[in-house]
Amino acid sequence: MSSKTEDLDHPTDECVRERYSAASRATEPALCCPVVYDTRHLQVIPQEVIERDYGCGDPSPYVRPGDTVVDLGAGGGKLCFIISQLVGETGKVIGVDVNQDMLKLSRKHRAAVGEKIGYSNIEFLCGRIQDLAIDLEVLSQEVAKLDSSGAEYAIDILALQDELRSKRPMIPDNSVDCVVSNCVLNLVRSSDREQLFQEIFRVLKPGGRAAISDIVCDEDVPLEMQNNPELWSGCISGAWREDLFAQQFCQVGFQGVQIDKRQAEPWQTVNGIEFRSVTILAFKPFSDICLEKNQAVIYRGPFAQVVDDDGATYPRGIPMAVCEKTFQMLSEQGICQHFYLLEPRHPVAEEQTQLFDCSQNRRRSPREMKDQQLKLTQLSPGDCCGGDSSGCC
Repeated sequence: MSSKTEDLDHPTDECVRERYSAASRATEPALCCPVVYDTRHLQVIPQEVIERDYGCGDPSPYVRPGDTVVDLGAGGGKLCFIISQLVGETGKVIGVDVNQDMLKLSRKHRAAVGEKIGYSNIEFLCGRIQDLAIDLEVLSQEVAKLDSSGAEYAIDILALQDELRSKRPMIPDNSVDCVVSNCVLNLVRSSDREQLFQEIFRVLKPGGRAAISDIVCDEDVPLEMQNNPELWSGCISGAWREDLFAQQFCQVGFQGVQIDKRQAEPWQTVNGIEFRSVTILAFKPFSDICLEKNQAVIYRGPFAQVVDDDGATYPRGIPMAVCEKTFQMLSEQGICQHFYLLEPRHPVAEEQTQLFDCSQNRRRSPREMKDQQLKLTQLSPGDCCGGDSSGCC
């Protein structure tokens, strides 16, 4: 979305709450962007939940068995119920939503779905997705214990929130393998969006993934459309401009950001502006420290070279020196297909590890990756032209 919206005070919260409360009781087709899900995972989900699901993509393929997953804006719980089957009994799914009517719908069917799949690994929590530290139901319970007649009541509430954040956060730092969301981030008002992405980054473990399906647009949305409650609550005028959406992930520290899916034809066109669904995949770095482990990567092509978000250049076909953090990130599924990953012949011992200077684009010498005692000539029996070549040369 255009940066012009940063200082606007949109009437978004009330219109979004009212519209989705109504949508929890009766299906609203205008909120749906056609999505095809794996039907195998829909069989255990009640029809009431399926009919009142509102999304624009399917981020579930990015979760793994055993993952702890947070679904931002879980709504009626459909995506959580799908992911619970994918992560398995050893995994965990946390659905976060602020809408009480949607929470009633998802919680209503949680036990029944658990019985059908043979285990229960889902919890639905009440919170704002831009503030994953505060469980609003816990906050409400604790506020009820305070003396509301005292002059310090407001200060006590602020102190209580600070205490919950630091000692009893709804979702702790570095505790989640994957954060998913399906067409919800665009409903968050502009002034809260930087905090929203910081929260996604905060709760992910090092090496964790964000898989976000949402609506983007090809042009800046004019102010009159942004101030239209119907368009905003309908997942239209709150859409990010497509190029800025990917940048938002990079700005808070994500790496390996990819537009993994993109709807070819627009879902909606309003005033000549095209709105379509995309799915972004992004990774939290394993570490803030860049260490030298004598690792290298070779960019496969098809371009002459590519540049990462840190400014490192990877010419096609050339083994480039990388730090351990970058090597691990490029090893992730969906990124490694563009690179060959080269480990040294023998791992660098921890006591010999040094800091890696990421400011230099440096070709990795083959000798850095070999054992210093390696013989100059080493042929294996049966190798072409070595031993019994059997006329292979």
